[in-house]
Amino acid sequence: MKTIKTENKYSTFTRNVQLKIDEFFAEKIIPENDSVQLLDEIAEEIKEPLERVLKRTGRNFKTSPVTMLKVILYAAMENIYSSRDIEERCKRDINYIWLLNGEKVPNYRAICRFRSDVLSECSEEIFYELDRKLKDKGEICFEHLFVDGTKIEANANKYSFVWKKSTNKYEQRALDKIEKLTEMLRLKYGITEENEFEIYKALKAKHTEPFVYGRGKRKSELQREIEEYEKLLTRKVKYESYQDTFDGRNSFSKTDKDATFMHMKDDHMRNAQLKPGYNIQFAVEGEYITGVDVSSERTDQLTLIPLLTRMKQHGVVYQDVTCDAGYESEENYTYFENCETECYIKPQNYERSKTKKFKSNMALRENMKYDEELDEYTCQNGKKLKAVYESKRKSKSDFESVITHYECEDCTDCPYKKSCTRAKGNRKMQVSKKFIEQRQASLERITSPMGIKLRMNRSIQSEGAFGVVKYDYGFQRYLHRGKKKVFTETLIVAMGYNINKYHNKLQQNRTGSQLHEKCVS
Repeated sequence: MKTIKTENKYSTFTRNVQLKIDEFFAEKIIPENDSVQLLDEIAEEIKEPLERVLKRTGRNFKTSPVTMLKVILYAAMENIYSSRDIEERCKRDINYIWLLNGEKVPNYRAICRFRSDVLSECSEEIFYELDRKLKDKGEICFEHLFVDGTKIEANANKYSFVWKKSTNKYEQRALDKIEKLTEMLRLKYGITEENEFEIYKALKAKHTEPFVYGRGKRKSELQREIEEYEKLLTRKVKYESYQDTFDGRNSFSKTDKDATFMHMKDDHMRNAQLKPGYNIQFAVEGEYITGVDVSSERTDQLTLIPLLTRMKQHGVVYQDVTCDAGYESEENYTYFENCETECYIKPQNYERSKTKKFKSNMALRENMKYDEELDEYTCQNGKKLKAVYESKRKSKSDFESVITHYECEDCTDCPYKKSCTRAKGNRKMQVSKKFIEQRQASLERITSPMGIKLRMNRSIQSEGAFGVVKYDYGFQRYLHRGKKKVFTETLIVAMGYNINKYHNKLQQNRTGSQLHEKCVS
């Protein structure tokens, strides 16, 4: 049984008082079933990735790095994320003092450096090492995975947004002005250089007198032209850096360039303000978070494959994956066709297709008769929609899908045209045949007894994990900036959640269960 050692640093106390203090701490024993005791045991089992990083870097800390890891993880278990709050707990809380075991209390700067510099290099390996330990204990078995996402606000200013459409517009204006001014300056001063920055240098070389500024000072015409040209070139460089930062996104924050402006999950109003944030993906099994990814994408469609790929790199592969309708896409369906994992993805029109309004809307493709041999649809007026041509469509992630274009033979004087199409001519329709087949196969899987059971568990486990993290733990805004540090912070929260979950299961005698068997009607 571990006991606490204390340093004799109270030199002004009498010897008897000091002995009483040491005796109190020495006799203070943490109960065996306490969460801090469990954390201490688990941290000793998963510390190998940390030791490898420290061996490679050769850094020395006044407080043992393994002890620092224990303190940070225990703080995450208690919903404490501020380094100053952690330092204060290390001085006053008996559980933290027990974890330190006589070592020096780390100050908040040391905690920040350790979390940003050391844990950012090995936190992911420690996280998956914890996964393997939970597997050895029979808590997870890498069979049924449940994936969901949520948005958490970044540590960035609300009004620091940069929008791609506005940047494109202002950049084009600046380029047009630069082009006109460049042509005028070359003709006026006989400059032969082609490069804009070389032209700027040539102009400055022609201005032999020093620049003047302030009231009562009259600037020369050349100085005014040089200053205007310099301002335009500065704007050009700024917009080019903006375009590089977008990286396929429509916006970013100036104070955290990896954050994207998006609607948070709690913004129920239609015109709710956009906030800088990250799309967080959790993969859950047996109520434990077994996979984590941080994305700058606003939607979930492009986040599933990166999450599974990251998990696969650490040797984590599941038999099946269950997701909600936000993950449905031809790209995701195709990914599962090429691997051994089976997917249970709810079609986006699943809930809507059960309504009377959907079934009575004869303008929808789903309600038209389809002739597979002739490859044509029949509308409610008996007209044929025939395949005209095929085209290829690329998604944001460069996934290519084949689209078949259909057109009605004649919509003239059709009594149903107003409810069928707004086009002036004939009704046209674009269909991905492969996607329709994949959606139908997924529909059959999710409506099977196993699919119903997995969907019920997904809503309990994955959404439940986010509910605990965001509302019970109060983790709704990051403290760090940049995707790398945000990812490390998310992993620390997930590890604290997993250890708490394991401790709770031990107390409730629920260990070893992965699925909830009782299904609600």
